[in-house]
Amino acid sequence: QHSLSSKHDELSFYQKVLSWFHLTILHSPNLLLDHPNGCRCKASESTVLDISLHIAYCLCPYVFLNLSFGGGGHTKAILRASPEVTVVVLDRDPTAFSLAQQLAKEHSGRVHPLLGRFSELGALLSRLRLQPGSVDAVLLDAGCSFMQMDCPERGFSLSKDGPLDMRMDADRYPDMPCAADVVNALDQQVLASILTAYGEERHTRKIASAMVEARSVYPITRTQQLASVVAGSFAASALYARKDWLQRPSHVATKTFQALHMFVKDELNDLHAGLCTAQTVLKPGGRLCVLTFHSLEDRLVKRFLHGEDVGSPPRRSVRQRVQRWEEEEEEEEKGGEKNSGHWVDLQRGVLMPQAEDVLENPRGCSAKLRAAFKQ
Repeated sequence: QHSLSSKHDELSFYQKVLSWFHLTILHSPNLLLDHPNGCRCKASESTVLDISLHIAYCLCPYVFLNLSFGGGGHTKAILRASPEVTVVVLDRDPTAFSLAQQLAKEHSGRVHPLLGRFSELGALLSRLRLQPGSVDAVLLDAGCSFMQMDCPERGFSLSKDGPLDMRMDADRYPDMPCAADVVNALDQQVLASILTAYGEERHTRKIASAMVEARSVYPITRTQQLASVVAGSFAASALYARKDWLQRPSHVATKTFQALHMFVKDELNDLHAGLCTAQTVLKPGGRLCVLTFHSLEDRLVKRFLHGEDVGSPPRRSVRQRVQRWEEEEEEEEKGGEKNSGHWVDLQRGVLMPQAEDVLENPRGCSAKLRAAFKQ
């Protein structure tokens, strides 16, 4: 894992984090792979360049679907792993799509970039004449790349001032509401519901009330402005009283920004659409690897892979659901494959970074990786 930087100096910090997860899932001692000769064997240690071959179980030639392209780190590793692979890459961000187009020129006929959301994937694949059951492996990354999160103009950053935008599609859909539209147009009760559902925030009424009061004086249009409004609803001592995954001080507005981002992006619905499309396009025995960075995303992926109807309304109270989630996490720690009607888990439980990997790549501390093959 620590040799990643020497082998791929051009990979960004974010891409190194994700490459670590590739390496972990494919070389975990608990992971069993289907070898092309028909037998099942434990994955052996290898370099990061062998990762994609293991995911696609060494079929050559094969079709690999990469969602999302981001900065291209995954795709470059896949291309290097096999000269026969064809990679179809999707991203809803026009900037990332431009990078994918540039990579496609460097690898003529091997990279097919698509611009769109997960929910638009089915229609986009049909234009490439990719039929259902024709893809060998799918890698779905539900996170944002650092080039998006660290750009003040995109409106994601809590620490850098910029327009309160948070749209992943840039100006492709001019009528799509941005985060500023949400904060300034929706009533207090709806704002509180968004913070509860997408941010798992406990002080939703207080924060929503502060937003409504502030916007009555002047519209909230900047990221630092929103951060100040949220901070103003708490005592000064509580500003950095919260802790992140690494027990570092976390700004009190972090969950508010997270909730708005997920709501504007329609993240959970889009993720579900991507999972459904992956299930349709994968061949029997095809691999699906999903990388998430938030508990809401991971729960959705887990329920989907275990055959639950994620579109059905909850039949338990909030307290009952939280208790059940805790019980399921304990069951995962004990190990054991779980099969559904469509999927078989490739590893026991969810994979998370180890302490030493988090120290090397702090931004990947909340990441979770699940993998399964289609029956």
